[in-house]
Amino acid sequence: MTSTLQPAHATEEGTRPGRWLALSVLVLAVLLVAVDATVLGLATPYISEDLKPSGTQLLWIGDVYSFVIAGLLVSMGSLGDRIGRKRLLLIGATAFGLVSVLNAYATTPELMILARALLGVAGATLMPATLALIRNLFHDPRERSLAIGIWGATASAGTAVGPVVGGFLLEHFWWGSVFLINLPVMVVLVLVGIKLLPESRNPAPGPWDLRSVVLSLVGMVGIVYGIKEAASHGFSWPALGAAALGAAALHAFVRRQLTLPTPLLDMRLFRDRGFSGAVLADLLTILGLSGLVFFLSQYLQLVQGRGPLEAGLAELPAAIGAVVAGLLAGAAARRYSVRAVVTGGLAAIGLALAALTVVDQSTGYPLLGTALLVVGVGAGLSFTVTSDVILASVPKEQAGAAAAVSETAYELGAALGIALLGSIVTGVYRNFPAPTGTPAEAHESLGGAMETAAGLPAPTAEALLNAAREAFTEGIALAAGAGAVVLLAAAGAAWVLLREQKLAGH
Repeated sequence: MTSTLQPAHATEEGTRPGRWLALSVLVLAVLLVAVDATVLGLATPYISEDLKPSGTQLLWIGDVYSFVIAGLLVSMGSLGDRIGRKRLLLIGATAFGLVSVLNAYATTPELMILARALLGVAGATLMPATLALIRNLFHDPRERSLAIGIWGATASAGTAVGPVVGGFLLEHFWWGSVFLINLPVMVVLVLVGIKLLPESRNPAPGPWDLRSVVLSLVGMVGIVYGIKEAASHGFSWPALGAAALGAAALHAFVRRQLTLPTPLLDMRLFRDRGFSGAVLADLLTILGLSGLVFFLSQYLQLVQGRGPLEAGLAELPAAIGAVVAGLLAGAAARRYSVRAVVTGGLAAIGLALAALTVVDQSTGYPLLGTALLVVGVGAGLSFTVTSDVILASVPKEQAGAAAAVSETAYELGAALGIALLGSIVTGVYRNFPAPTGTPAEAHESLGGAMETAAGLPAPTAEALLNAAREAFTEGIALAAGAGAVVLLAAAGAAWVLLREQKLAGH
């Protein structure tokens, strides 16, 4: 079987020449997808001014990328197992570069939404293929742990670097520049990837079941859309309907996988307690990280008055913590234990969130920076080790599908973090005591309150902004408390589920 999965010119296990250079190509792909998920947030005001989208269109511009990625990850991971992970990665990278140009030069809101959706399709091919190729490049378990650490650290760093890169570009160029930076990176990725990456696929893949692809897409998009809609506008029939449709589609997807001779995703993997525990820890790690970074971005800019670049730089401790911890996580898990490192990581995020329950409008940066650093360290430890556990617990042929499960947990965790913590922030914010005669949009968001205040007399505007900022900060403190409870409970669950779990080569 090894000969099917490795080209004939490969050397002995673990000594493939050029494997670390090949890893740098895979890391480039991950960095771009992660940066692209966060860079748009800063560009949104400029896009609004230029394309003049409605409120609903603006939400779709922001969300459709992550909806499509979440919906297609499992299908694309399985497709890579079938047609070849290198081939899928190179096709996806080329498409990502070309569609980035369409994003940069979109002239209408409708074209922008379509371009973001197509970018999501391309992004969904990149993430699982990169992790599955790492499994095939690195046969020595310790080397593979380090490679996954670098991969995970890059994914975490990309999320935090996005606002910094975006802030810099927006201060010097037009908003389309945040998409055009993808092009030169993709050219390097494709040219170097053709030469250095080995091809790998499942030797006996079976057919690619299109009905499963549709069920998985409808299920994930329905669930994520329902959660985000409920967070933005409270529980409504459209939100509940979308979530119910998504749940029904996922139920049908699971039942279908259990009856197919070669399923898109082998649901029996979840019978392994270590695999299930790692997926759950993955999801909750990212829930804490993304929810915190998303709301602190707004807090730093709209409450504390920092510019986009300054706010992006203020969030860098999360990236630094994630990178350093990600590189050390594999060695730590071997020295102590998988469950100690994952549980410790989740508990660290929980404690950092708990510290933020005391935040107010004038909270100094030392507390915020320390909390971000601790969250980054916790995420780096937990996410890296769980990714390693997920990959190591499946046969090589299913590496793409397993990597896709890890990535889906990441995307779902990000959506849930922003949605669940967001619904708490929004719920507290909506009821703030505003001066009489304040328009309703001031209660929709802090950005809306600032726009409203610009057209009011100075004393009224000041009273409105003080009340709005105070309510938003109270919401963040409450959401941080809820996040802390979830993460500390997850730490307890990881301690039980990951008992006796070891990394390969331990």
